[in-house]
Amino acid sequence: LFCREQPIFSTRAHVFQIDPATKRNWIPASKHALTVSYFYDATRNVYRIISVGGTKAIINSTITPNMTFTKTSQKFGQWADSRANTVYGLGFASEQHLSQFAEKFQEVKEAARLAREKSQDKTELTNPALSITSHQVLPSPIISSNGPGEDKLFRSQSADVEITTEKERLKKMLSEGSVSEVQWEAEFFSLQDNNNKLVAALHEANANVEQWKKQLAAYQEETESLRQRVAELESQGAHDSSSDNNKEELSQTLEELELLIKAKDEEIQLLKSQKAARWEAEGEREETLQKLQELEARNTELEQRLQLAEQTLAETLAEREKIQNEVTKVAEIMDVKIFELSEIRQGLAKLVES
Repeated sequence: LFCREQPIFSTRAHVFQIDPATKRNWIPASKHALTVSYFYDATRNVYRIISVGGTKAIINSTITPNMTFTKTSQKFGQWADSRANTVYGLGFASEQHLSQFAEKFQEVKEAARLAREKSQDKTELTNPALSITSHQVLPSPIISSNGPGEDKLFRSQSADVEITTEKERLKKMLSEGSVSEVQWEAEFFSLQDNNNKLVAALHEANANVEQWKKQLAAYQEETESLRQRVAELESQGAHDSSSDNNKEELSQTLEELELLIKAKDEEIQLLKSQKAARWEAEGEREETLQKLQELEARNTELEQRLQLAEQTLAETLAEREKIQNEVTKVAEIMDVKIFELSEIRQGLAKLVES
């Protein structure tokens, strides 16, 4: 599929993409762990991260020097791809696998940076005029506003800042809860994948045990018949060379059968130990499910608190608007009183002069 590219590193991980609607929640790209690989295109001197699920490319991300891989937990990491307009997340089976992937990401990012600098040097040598404008930065315009409503704005700004800060804090708590939920979900998917493998191995082992039991019964019957044959030959007391050879062959066959029976017994014990390991994995899965339920309850509580804060904010704004209306009415009444007082003073002044 990628004939010009060569894989330089591969690992297994659960792949997620950020929800384009909320930009907070993660969407699983598949139900099982996928192979995630770094590829190098020697023709274009480009590094990419690629993961294929079936016939579809789940990840096709070109590494650039400004990308950053962030570890959000011991087994989960993420990076943003502006070209694909998405954020990718990977859930690993162990912390070691996450560290290896992060180290390789840093190496590939550094290689991409060196390749870009080398390409820019070549471009500047061929066209020196480009080096003059390539590093120019346009200053950002500064917008200032002054007017009669400026004092009124600063009077209400402190209350708005406090309410906005509380709302942002609640949203941050909800976001942290969602990230934790995704991390637990990734570990749950990993445990579920291991559990499916153990179940398949157990079914295969049970089928093999039944088959081996049948073979063992057949071998035991054959061994018993051979022992009876040996006993008959010994009772006959035949001393000819042919009888001696048959006896040696039968004894050797009997020893081989006993060794085979011993090997099968060891395999049965191994299968029993694998079955015990599967039971332990089921216990871990139940514990993970319980933690997921606790996280869901916590998220529900945080959402209720956020709704209460939004309701309080709406009530506060309504009350403030009501107070401003009352202040406006009082100011209008005061203006009327002042105007009437001014007319009375003018009338008194005229009377005094007359």
